[in-house]
Amino acid sequence: MIHLSNITKQHGSQVLFKEASFQVLPGSRTGLVGPNGAGKTSIFRIITGEEEVDSGEITCAKKTTIGYFSQDVGDMSGRSALEEVMAGSAETVRLSAELKLMEAAMCEPMEDDEMAALLERYGTAQEDFEHRGGYDLDTRAQTVLTGLGIGPDRFHHPVETFSGGWKMRIALAKILTLKPDVLLLDEPTNHLDVESIIWLEEWLANEFDGALLMTSHDRDFMNRIVTRIIEVANKTVTTYGGNYDFYERERDIRLEQLLSSHKRQQDMLAKEEEFIARFAARASHAAQVQSRVKKLEKIDRIEIPPEERTVRFEFSEPPRSGDDVVVMKDLGKSWHTPDGQLKSVFSGVSGIIRRQNKIAVVGVNGAGKSTFLKVLAGQTQASSGSVSLGANVELGYFSQHAMEVLEPRKTVFETVQDAMPLANIGVIRNLLGSFLFQGDAVDKRIENLSGGEKSRVVLATLLARPVNFLVLDEPTNHLDIRSREVLLETLRKFSGTVVLVSHDRHFLRLLVDRVFEIDHGEMRTYEGDYEYYLHKVHG
Repeated sequence: MIHLSNITKQHGSQVLFKEASFQVLPGSRTGLVGPNGAGKTSIFRIITGEEEVDSGEITCAKKTTIGYFSQDVGDMSGRSALEEVMAGSAETVRLSAELKLMEAAMCEPMEDDEMAALLERYGTAQEDFEHRGGYDLDTRAQTVLTGLGIGPDRFHHPVETFSGGWKMRIALAKILTLKPDVLLLDEPTNHLDVESIIWLEEWLANEFDGALLMTSHDRDFMNRIVTRIIEVANKTVTTYGGNYDFYERERDIRLEQLLSSHKRQQDMLAKEEEFIARFAARASHAAQVQSRVKKLEKIDRIEIPPEERTVRFEFSEPPRSGDDVVVMKDLGKSWHTPDGQLKSVFSGVSGIIRRQNKIAVVGVNGAGKSTFLKVLAGQTQASSGSVSLGANVELGYFSQHAMEVLEPRKTVFETVQDAMPLANIGVIRNLLGSFLFQGDAVDKRIENLSGGEKSRVVLATLLARPVNFLVLDEPTNHLDIRSREVLLETLRKFSGTVVLVSHDRHFLRLLVDRVFEIDHGEMRTYEGDYEYYLHKVHG
């Protein structure tokens, strides 16, 4: 379907990949992985024709429709949510209009050969229309939008009224509705809640029969969808048969084998070089020395890939809090809607969060999870009831909003320095280094950072203070799989208390020991881990 043969791509002085080859075959399900900056997005852009290769060949079967969902949704305006989704299938809509015109023309008298030509054109257009799923386009658009959390009551809302995260869903719905032959998805789960992620998994498994190439930081999602991994790293592209877990195991095995081969080669080279050095000046050994020099020149040197830098989260041992970290009595929160109605987000919440609890707050999008966290963190006032923190509780709060309120003109260094004014430069640089800000990167302004970099800055400011109660709203959102694993391990070892919202099921499964579910304004407590909660709710 799509063949990339011996492609080479360079950005400035950085070689992304050299003479790399791989294929996207009909119906294949492939995960694209590799460190940030390795060239994953370039692969997508090369396939769509947005970027050229420096050398090599790309061949694509005729009439292949490619759908590309990227994190850059562009401008959306002047349409309703449903119209925006339908607009992505413009060619299908055009074919529908063309078929109607041809059907009307067939009712008019014409010459036999004219009619034959028209029927042939009609047959070709109809075949194309059917291939694109034209007959159920409208139903599909509505089904996909609903599955991604935008129900019929919001189909006709103007796209301008949706927030950035919801616009991402509309952009994703647009690409899925197109039902392309090749679907390229760059982080499709970033702005989805667990329900929408599960819906997307099922849709890709049951409704989509094209080829899929995707990146995702969600390990569970990757494992359930893909059967092949393409790794972009160390200036090359490597294919692994299997899901993400298989790839991790296989990659480690291959690295071990490479290290042993490298060691054997180094030992051999050392011996040869020692012989050359010892006998270079002796005429009697000149022929042997020359022969060995030539042999060494021809040897392909085994290169060890540089170790991938990963974030290192390390909480200093926090001061011990009282056993009751939070006490809630009849806690409630209401908002005034734009039309003046009072809407209850949740009410009547009573309970105790105990020291060292690791609690997940779950519920559908819009249920009030983030609002509940804001009330706990003192970022917004409760409308009724009370919430009180226990003795010696030092609270740290992380949210996407915290990323938005970072001062854009300040540098990374200044931002963290503000959080720890008494620390010396070395301490601040060490902390930033563990979040992958090294050298000149500490002087980057906040306004020039990516979402992932801003997320790391906020987490660094959290770690700058000795907190024993962490309230985390989607802390994994912009972190790659490796960084998520490191954060997960750190939170498991953390001796304080954690309350968090996350749509990463792998993360929740391995971390939490209690679950609070917000559903239609009520909160239910499950005294068990995430698997226990799923069993109780879904059976």
